[in-house]
Amino acid sequence: METVIVKSKSNTKIIPQTMFKSEDEFEKTIFSTPEILEDIILIKRQIRGGSKTGIPDIIGIDQNGDICIIEMKNVTVDSNVIPQVLEYAIWAESYPDAIKNLWHEYKNKPDDLEINWDNVEVKIIIIAPKILNSTLNFVNKISYSIDLIEVRQYIDNETHLFFINKLEAEKDGRKNKIVSGMETYDEEYYKKHFNQNSVPEFLKYVRDVEQIIKEKNWQLETKFNKYYCGFKYGFNNAFAVQWIGTKSFAFFVKLSKEEVENLDPKMTRYDTGWKQAYYNIELGKTNAKDYIKIFELAYKKLLGK
Repeated sequence: METVIVKSKSNTKIIPQTMFKSEDEFEKTIFSTPEILEDIILIKRQIRGGSKTGIPDIIGIDQNGDICIIEMKNVTVDSNVIPQVLEYAIWAESYPDAIKNLWHEYKNKPDDLEINWDNVEVKIIIIAPKILNSTLNFVNKISYSIDLIEVRQYIDNETHLFFINKLEAEKDGRKNKIVSGMETYDEEYYKKHFNQNSVPEFLKYVRDVEQIIKEKNWQLETKFNKYYCGFKYGFNNAFAVQWIGTKSFAFFVKLSKEEVENLDPKMTRYDTGWKQAYYNIELGKTNAKDYIKIFELAYKKLLGK
């Protein structure tokens, strides 16, 4: 069994891994700790009904407006889980109105999220304390986007520590097979779906932020998505450049309203659904360097500093 060693100047603590008592407890923990999957709105647990067999554990919607089928396993996971989650994904793709109804009933919807229910995309997320790396070999052959996330807990009195690890396929020099149905978000995609004259400006701000990250030596990865370009540490965004309309965009940072309301520059608005502050970008006026302190605060918060 794994342990966590917490060392301070005064003492050293050894905290053994605390197993989840049941799959239901595991599921409740994920559902009640939105920081674990912070870019996904968790709208419903244990979806029942419809023509499918079996029940997806959690349904969510991510910042791209994609449906997220979240399957929980309180055991070590291998490739045998794939047929089960594929069945859920096919159901969600075939009957989007069932999920649309759940979304309309959800009370804390973000203000600016647009979902194309006529052309919905489905993402699969598998969460377990341990996932065998061999599962990745099957994931890479499937047209659906699939995330494999390990979550383990360590309890010290009233403090709960969570280990979160998103499995990534190792790059071995071989060309990946191109699978139909998997969208690539890049300059050409943005030119197709947004104003072509605005795309170079959007990418300019992305590069400006990347330069800040490089100069500060922050360990953040650039990740292009349907509606935004995020700068991530592990699974979560610290901040991003997001499309607001076809011609406009903004910075967002993952900070609480209280953390940003007295900072300069002043935020344009706060989204309680995603728990992030927005700063509209004025072309020719906004300078990414003016936001370094705000970016740094979001980065340090993500690192727990």
